Amino acid sequence: MTQSNPITLIGSPPSPYTRKMVALMRYRHIAYRIIWDNPVAILDEMGVAKPKVSLLPTYVLPDEEGEMQAVCDSTPIIRRLETEHEGRSVIPDDPAMAFIDYLLEDFADEWATKYMFHYRWHLEVDADNAGTLLPLFQTINLPAEQLNHFKPYITERQVGRLHVVGSNDVTAPVIDASYKRLLTAMEAHLTQQPYLMGNRPGASDFALYGQLTQLVGFDPTPRVIAHSLSPRTVAYTSLMEDQNGLEPKASDWGTAETVPETLKAILNEVGHVYAPALLANAQAMQAGEKTWEAEIDGSRWTQQTFNYQGKCLQWINAEYQALSQADRARVDGLLAGTGCEKIIF
Repeated sequence: MTQSNPITLIGSPPSPYTRKMVALMRYRHIAYRIIWDNPVAILDEMGVAKPKVSLLPTYVLPDEEGEMQAVCDSTPIIRRLETEHEGRSVIPDDPAMAFIDYLLEDFADEWATKYMFHYRWHLEVDADNAGTLLPLFQTINLPAEQLNHFKPYITERQVGRLHVVGSNDVTAPVIDASYKRLLTAMEAHLTQQPYLMGNRPGASDFALYGQLTQLVGFDPTPRVIAHSLSPRTVAYTSLMEDQNGLEPKASDWGTAETVPETLKAILNEVGHVYAPALLANAQAMQAGEKTWEAEIDGSRWTQQTFNYQGKCLQWINAEYQALSQADRARVDGLLAGTGCEKIIF
């Protein structure tokens, strides 16, 4: 695709996945046009069928027959863009590091989003902030009386969905502690290198950045925590927004042999909280149970079973099995003792 034929995506600034993909496309110098609106209305206008699950951002891309279709899942879209647009890759050259990048991207997309949703709606001050601003991102000149109508509607609906990500009074301290540990690990890691994967950003950087745009830039409570615990993460979030001027070199990627120990601290958090959640979800799926329960960080965690997160576990293992035996051994060395090794079959 050329500058005269930009990719269309539909999204919203309070969507971490929209911010993830817009920043990635800026960095990769891929021409795009973003429509800040409701995908359903825009797709109807374009005559494009809605996806089975409508998520943000929604991309409008040609299928194998050249017919335009709506697609939403950011991780496979990133891989598609890698095949269709040369240069400035966000996938590390080292296969072992490419796996670590994939694992961290999945953690950001599927666990760090719990931080975002929890902080946005669990406490009244944050829910009031989000309830006020979210309708305005749809229609900035929304009349006051309509805003006063939509605010309680959106707030009550979203607060009522906190259980979907496992957020409640019992798990709130677990989510809070995990967020703080990640920030502490990031503060240490960013003293060693500017990105997760070395001296150039990987897909995992854009995934984590997407969640941080909300935690650091939108929601009051996690913003205060971030500024207190990790000023480097706050700066990283601002810098990641637009990396189109960075000129990456192949030598900028870290390797399994050169990554600092600080990356292992981040992997420790993945193994400590996300790994047991993935395993409990998979066991519940296998047993046909609609909810799962596990001990995470010393606390009882109960949540709805999700087929998608079952697929995430399968995809992580597919990435691992695709590695050579030698590269698997290198990955094993990085994961040893982190808890992440428990999700590798």
